[in-house]
Amino acid sequence: MTTPKPILYSYFRSSCSWRVRIVLAHKSIDYEYRPIHLLKKEQVSDEYTKVNPMGQVPALIVEDKMLTQSISIMEYLEETYPQNPLLPKEPLLRAKVREICEVIGSGIQPLQNLSVLQKIGDEKMEWGHYYINKGFFALEQLLAGCAGKYSVGDQVTLADCCLVPQVYNANRFKVDMSQFPIISRIHEALNSVEAFKAAQPSNQPDCPEDLK
Repeated sequence: MTTPKPILYSYFRSSCSWRVRIVLAHKSIDYEYRPIHLLKKEQVSDEYTKVNPMGQVPALIVEDKMLTQSISIMEYLEETYPQNPLLPKEPLLRAKVREICEVIGSGIQPLQNLSVLQKIGDEKMEWGHYYINKGFFALEQLLAGCAGKYSVGDQVTLADCCLVPQVYNANRFKVDMSQFPIISRIHEALNSVEAFKAAQPSNQPDCPEDLK
């Protein structure tokens, strides 16, 4: 009996969905892409909130079970698809990867998330810039103690999957990336990795033509 391929509910520019797309591409997992248009508020439709009551993307269907929250999904994929591992073997390094994921996933991205910005009003650009900039100063210091070619050593990890989309957001909010040479160097190195290229917003089926 053939196991049905995973189904990913995603939005091309959602950084949380993007993280999961990188993991799927890195592990060469075939999946079905189902777009949820955030600006059209499809994420809060009655149909979609039956999938994810939080009204957020991503959501992943695997073996008829629904998973939500990007970090949890990434960890699940790491555990169930062992090829091309994204966590180091050493416990301390694994903890460092998770630390960076949490700094981005809990301490930076939620503060500039669309649902938050819609409550801010005219100051949304200033708000997003402030909190990404603040978070990146902390992240730069953390990376100084563990980075190699990539965020933790010389192998791609889950931390890198979180980093690249957040740099994209930083650029959208006009953060001066020259302040963060380690983040910028890692980001540049990751841009040449095939899985990261495949997961780019411009390569997603729901990306508008004028943004490709």
